[in-house]
Amino acid sequence: MNTDTPSSRRQLPDAPLLAAIAGRETSRRPVWFMRQAGRSLPEYRKIRAGIGMLDSCFTPDLVAEITLQPVRRHDVDAAILFSDIVVPLKAAGIDLDIVAGTGPVVANPIRSAADVAALPKLSADQVEPVSQAVALLTRELGQTALIGFAGAPFTLASYLVEGGPSRNHEKTKALMRSDPQTWHALLVALADTTITFLHAQLAAGVDAVQLFDSWAGALSLADYREFVLPHSRKVFDAVTPAGAPKIHFGVGTGELLGAMGEAGADVVGVDWRIPLDDAVRRVGPGKALQGNLDPAVLFAGWDAVESEVRRIVAEADRAVEAGARGHVFNLGHGVLPDTDPDILTRVVELVHSL
Repeated sequence: MNTDTPSSRRQLPDAPLLAAIAGRETSRRPVWFMRQAGRSLPEYRKIRAGIGMLDSCFTPDLVAEITLQPVRRHDVDAAILFSDIVVPLKAAGIDLDIVAGTGPVVANPIRSAADVAALPKLSADQVEPVSQAVALLTRELGQTALIGFAGAPFTLASYLVEGGPSRNHEKTKALMRSDPQTWHALLVALADTTITFLHAQLAAGVDAVQLFDSWAGALSLADYREFVLPHSRKVFDAVTPAGAPKIHFGVGTGELLGAMGEAGADVVGVDWRIPLDDAVRRVGPGKALQGNLDPAVLFAGWDAVESEVRRIVAEADRAVEAGARGHVFNLGHGVLPDTDPDILTRVVELVHSL
């Protein structure tokens, strides 16, 4: 039985993130950064020294501390749970590891219907350390919202089929096209895994959830609609009764924004390639937008950063006038490892001042 009902989560009437998503007046424009907890912070590198990535993700007190670090340092308006999109796959028993400098590497890639049939199912107790970390965090965060997250079925599938990160996703697309039945069976299984993982986080008390479809931008609009959208929609439909805001994000998805807007999220994340006042026309009215500073601009010096932040805020305001429900300032992808943390702090201060 799932307990991820609205009554099981904190009530945060003053949290700017949640107010902006709902289209309410906010005390300040909310801002947080994807990958805000991680290698850009010296305190993160210190606490992670000698501890593997996946081991870190299954250690509740370490997850909580790493999640809190950017909130303390930057005064961001949301914490995002420190984890990885392959955590539920690992928890279920799939043989994989996160290799430094490479990313997730799968020992036995999925290539056939038999491989799909052999995939283990995830149960909530297998991600109990994650639930424990959420419980620790909700006691510490006060009025700062906590975002849980999971990888979308397509992005998880791309790792499992390719065996690791891929530039062209050729094995993934080949399976999709040559054996649609096996492909859809794989995504049905991965959608169920994602739903279980998100339900566990919601039951433990996260205030919002984000679905990362990191590699969906590799697809054509037609392929996205046929092979991906039904499964992402299934995930959002399953977690909607919990009442927590839902965010959907992918990289290079400018041509997919309309279809992504149909998947069921309340917020659509936009990468840096599309102006927000253009994105709102693609997504359609009634949803909030999130984004969309290019992470590389953070290396260009403060004058360039300030100019870009002001431009994006102005575009976001026009997007709201055109029908977007609200705006959450973020990057168009994750914080790069060599980013100066002081620049991030200054971005937060600037966004809050506008």
